[in-house]
Amino acid sequence: MRFERVRLRDFKCYDDAELALRDGVTVIYGVNGSGKSSLLEACFFALYGADAVDGTLDEVVSNGAEAMTVELWFTHAGGDFWVEREVKLRSGTAQTTACVLETPDGSVEGVRDVEARIASLLRMDAEAFVNCAYVRQGEVNKLINAAPGERQDMIDDLLQLGRLEEYRERASDARVGVGRVRDDKEGALSQVCEQIEAKEDEDLHARLNELQGRLGDVVDDIEDKRQNREEAEATLESARGVIEEYEARRAEIDELDGEIDELTATISEAEGEREALVERIRSLRETTETLEDELQSTVAETDLDEADPDAVADRLEALDDEVESLRNDIEEHRLAAQEYASTAETKRERAAELREEATEARQRADELDADLEADREALEERRTDLGELDEEIEELRAELSAAPVERSAVEAHRESVEGELTAARERVAELEADLENAEATVREAERLLEAGKCPECGQPVEGSPHVESIDEDRERVEELEADLETAESRVEELEATRERAVELVETGTELGRLEESRENVAELVEQKAETIDGQADRVEERRAEADELSSDAEEAEAAAEKAEAAAGAAREAIGELNAEKATIDERRERVEAVSELLADIEENEREIETLRERRDTKAELNDERRERLADKRERKADLEAEFDPSALEEARDEKARAEDYLEQVGPHLEEQRERRDELQADVGAVENELEELEGLRERRDELDAVVDRLDSLYGEARQLQESYADLRAELRQRNVETLEAMLNETFQLVYENDSYARIELDGDYRLTVYQKDDTPLDPEQLSGGERALFNLSLRCAIYRLLSEGIEGEAPTPPLILDEPTVFLDAGHVSKLVELVESMTAHGVDQIVVVSHDEELVGAADDLLAVRKDPTTNRSSVERSAAVETIPTP
Repeated sequence: MRFERVRLRDFKCYDDAELALRDGVTVIYGVNGSGKSSLLEACFFALYGADAVDGTLDEVVSNGAEAMTVELWFTHAGGDFWVEREVKLRSGTAQTTACVLETPDGSVEGVRDVEARIASLLRMDAEAFVNCAYVRQGEVNKLINAAPGERQDMIDDLLQLGRLEEYRERASDARVGVGRVRDDKEGALSQVCEQIEAKEDEDLHARLNELQGRLGDVVDDIEDKRQNREEAEATLESARGVIEEYEARRAEIDELDGEIDELTATISEAEGEREALVERIRSLRETTETLEDELQSTVAETDLDEADPDAVADRLEALDDEVESLRNDIEEHRLAAQEYASTAETKRERAAELREEATEARQRADELDADLEADREALEERRTDLGELDEEIEELRAELSAAPVERSAVEAHRESVEGELTAARERVAELEADLENAEATVREAERLLEAGKCPECGQPVEGSPHVESIDEDRERVEELEADLETAESRVEELEATRERAVELVETGTELGRLEESRENVAELVEQKAETIDGQADRVEERRAEADELSSDAEEAEAAAEKAEAAAGAAREAIGELNAEKATIDERRERVEAVSELLADIEENEREIETLRERRDTKAELNDERRERLADKRERKADLEAEFDPSALEEARDEKARAEDYLEQVGPHLEEQRERRDELQADVGAVENELEELEGLRERRDELDAVVDRLDSLYGEARQLQESYADLRAELRQRNVETLEAMLNETFQLVYENDSYARIELDGDYRLTVYQKDDTPLDPEQLSGGERALFNLSLRCAIYRLLSEGIEGEAPTPPLILDEPTVFLDAGHVSKLVELVESMTAHGVDQIVVVSHDEELVGAADDLLAVRKDPTTNRSSVERSAAVETIPTP
């Protein structure tokens, strides 16, 4: 997997940023707090969302922004992918509003589906990603500080062995579950067999025949008694009709007696109420006369001419208008006093705020003045660095000026020399081959001469072409030897020339790097000087602002005193108006008394008229009641004449006989019905037991088959559980051996001294460091720098194991190191550089490092500079062509 490009909008300290990530070692550098780590966190967040955030989603949205977007382009397994996440603030809470993953196979949307697809692609969730590829700031010691069990779970999960343990546990649970079910089924089978044996011993068919005969006799007896009871019930109903008719007439006579008594009492009561109404009318007339006398005396106390209701109403309305006018004046003065008081309080508060702001402005001016002095000192240091770079550049230029070619032609000169050297070496090889062939020809001719005849054909060799040209061949060998010596001398001369040409190329490259670095440093010096000028202006602005705020505070205090004086004048006016209103209130009360007396007199007149109407109504009602009373007395006499005592006595005798029979037959029928129900229940029970016996036999056959199948399934589950356990143990041991070898290789690369012999990793991932004398040490006993290198070595070894795999390569994300030099001194930092270079040598295509250490920056294939604007507190990132002088944090 490779990160191609990342884009951020309102993510933490970034407004809008986009950068491409290349192969090799990419170093992101800048001062502390500039936002370097936020770029890595953005990539992590794009992949895993909320799981990549330590706090809440609110923290990833820039201050003052309502939404945040992160996009990440990456390649994986030969395909191109793009993931986007958008977070918006709604009612003060951050929510993910968009989450999309574009893959070669189509789009995936939704937080859960996207994160599941990412985890499936990388074969790791957010926690595994941190444990494998992303060494976050301050977590370099995470693996070594973890307990062995935790470390075992981390590494097993990364290597997908945790799934085997999960499968083993599932197989174990399945085996235990099958065992329980099998035991239950065996117990059920035993119970079924016992039940079948018990039921077969009960002779159920004979019991059924006996119960059915007894049930028939009981049913016949119940039918006879039921018919007799119906006849008795009919007789009883007829007798009850006669008795009920008599009782109804008797009840009507009694009801008429009650109504006659009630009407007589009502007529008497109404006459009493009528007399009371006459007395009440007389009393009200006397009260009215008294009220009229009081009215005359009250009118005399007012300025009214007479007790006329309209004149009283008009006078009350005029007085109300005067009171309302005074109330409005009082309210206006009250609001004015309140407004003046509020203004005074506001002005005093504003004066205090202005004085406080003036104090803060002076303090800020002093702070800026102190910062300005520190920045001037830093500027001088930068200028000193610039002078040192100028000296180095002059030395290299002097060295290049002595070269046999111009500076721009050193590379072509090196290539020309290498071409000549290659040709010279090829000439040496040709001469060596020719010399070897010539020497072989001479040796063959000498051998033939010594033998005198050919060993194959037996013919004499005297006069043979091989023998005749031997002198010429020997001369040829001498010429070739001389030519070879000359060619070898030429090769040595060209090799020396090439070494000098290579040195010139390296010098030219270093000079170019230093010149570019000088330009960057000069630019920084110029920027710093401009910043210092701006800070000096801000100091003066802050002090002028403080003086202006103090002047504004004095003006606000004077305005407050003026407002308080105006509020006091308004309160005095309110007092005078309240006194005038009290006088008018007294006059209005006397007029209201006249109005109330007129109302009382009118109310009495109305009540007298109402009482007269009620008196006349009661007289009319009593006349109607006397007519109804005469009718009821006549109806009572008619009912008493129709009554027959002998028919009533006969009906009572028949009712008694029927009730006596029904009282006797009821319990008998109930008893017989109970016997019938019991016999039916017994018959049903026996039939049910016969059906149950047949069902038990079928159940026994089914359980036999189920127990056999469960026995087989139990054995298969046990075998599967053991297979998963054996496979996990085998794979873990292979991983441990490979990881131990990679860890020793990596640690020896970055820590070459005579103190430690090897690192041992047991089957539970417990780590032990052995000294040269074979003394074991816990990794926590190492020094801080050694422990940090040890942990980085372990992280890199795990990453290599995942990347290279046990049996072939496996896709892994980029290796990400966030401030890995935190616990390292200068000596150990160089070892870290070697570690990073070794990872690229082992095939890690992309490594991203966040650091402000110059040595790490110098080892980068690609540099990204992060800066934060002090005025907006927003960060920006740009690609740097050369290493700058990194400010000390």
